[in-house]
Amino acid sequence: MHGNEDQATGLQIRPAHPDEYDAIAALTVDVYVGDGYVADGDEYMQELAAVAHRAAEAEVMVAVHEGQVVGSLTVAEPGTPYAEIARSGELEFRMLAVSKQARGLGVGTALVRAVVDQARSGGYEAVALTTMFSMVDAHRIYERLGFVGVPERDWATHDGLQLMVMRLALS
Repeated sequence: MHGNEDQATGLQIRPAHPDEYDAIAALTVDVYVGDGYVADGDEYMQELAAVAHRAAEAEVMVAVHEGQVVGSLTVAEPGTPYAEIARSGELEFRMLAVSKQARGLGVGTALVRAVVDQARSGGYEAVALTTMFSMVDAHRIYERLGFVGVPERDWATHDGLQLMVMRLALS
C-alpha cells in the first residue's frame, strides 16, 4: 500500500512507521477502552497495544493529520495470524480506531477506503471485518461504503461477547 494524501483535508493514509507504534497503541487503547468497547485491563487491551508485534504479522495503516496520528487499522491477509474471519479471496481489517479529536474529518472512511483500494488492486474478491454490535458509528461508515452484514458468519469471543461480520463484495 502506498501512501496518499487528500489535498482538501490534509489527511494522509499510509503504512505506519515504527516510530509511530507507541502513538498508535495509545490511540487504539484509548478509543476501545474510552468508548467502553473493552474493559480496562482486559487481555484484548494488550493485543490492541502490541502494535510492533502486529506490524510484524500484518499491515498497520495509519491516518496522519497535521503531523499527528489520528487513526489506524490493521490489514490481514487470509491465513495469516491476525486474520480472524477472512476466507480465501478476502482481505480483512481489524482494530479501526479514530481519535476523538479527529472524528468528523472522514478519517475512518479514508482508512477503510484505503483497504478497499488495496483489496481491489490485490485481486481480492471481498473485504471482511468483525465488529461489535455496539459500534454504531463504525457501522455507518461500513454501510455507506457498501458493506453488508453476514449473520451466518457472526461469532462470539471466548467470554461470550457476540460479534458481527460484515463484508463488501468487490466483483
